Amino acid sequence: MPDIVAFAGHQVHVCRYREAGTLLRWLGRDLRGQVVLDVAGGDGYWASQARRRGARAISVDLARHKMLRGARLRHAPALIEGDALRLPMRDASVDKVLSICAIEHFDDGPAALREMARVLRPGGELVMSADCLSRSADWPELFEVHRRRYHVQRTYTHEALAELLGDCGLDVAEYAYQFRGRSAEHTYLSLSAYGGRIGFNAAAPLIPLIAFSDARRPNTRGSIVLMRARKRDAEAENTADHPR
Repeated sequence: MPDIVAFAGHQVHVCRYREAGTLLRWLGRDLRGQVVLDVAGGDGYWASQARRRGARAISVDLARHKMLRGARLRHAPALIEGDALRLPMRDASVDKVLSICAIEHFDDGPAALREMARVLRPGGELVMSADCLSRSADWPELFEVHRRRYHVQRTYTHEALAELLGDCGLDVAEYAYQFRGRSAEHTYLSLSAYGGRIGFNAAAPLIPLIAFSDARRPNTRGSIVLMRARKRDAEAENTADHPR
């Protein structure tokens, strides 16, 4: 039963189904022998999907009540109570980092990215998503309700995240926007303002329509931005710059 409830909450969802599905695809189908960390992973559901693919999966979050629910999942990851701004992990101890629409809620998003980069091994990958809401100025009332309801501190474009990631020693491999069209963005903000979490779940039948709409529009703006980045190998770079 816990898995069924978690599936309904996480996958029957107009945003998360495609968003998390893309990030998991970027992580890879076969994760055997790899340590995957989900930052601000809530109940650990998405980390549990990485564990199903063979990963040693870890979810870090501050919400203990969510972790208590997640501990009952069939493929529950290791659930650690901890702060994204001070990850309880050693340097270079993680192969891949996952973070799903979390950074916009942090008081200091750049500091969280530095922590993710710190625990990531050289050559490891970070896959993440964030609120962009590129047309939020068109509907300031809706955006203000969204910001207050979900404690959104800041929104991010792919250019802004690429700069922050670059400062942390990560190079962007690819990015993608979802809810790209004007009507799709309005739908996203309206669901957030008036429907809340249940509204996002109830709107799941719109997934194919929004995916079709996204495919017809440029990958330059939208409600949610997804990023895939790889950590540079500083030692290899130094060797290349200073050959013996």
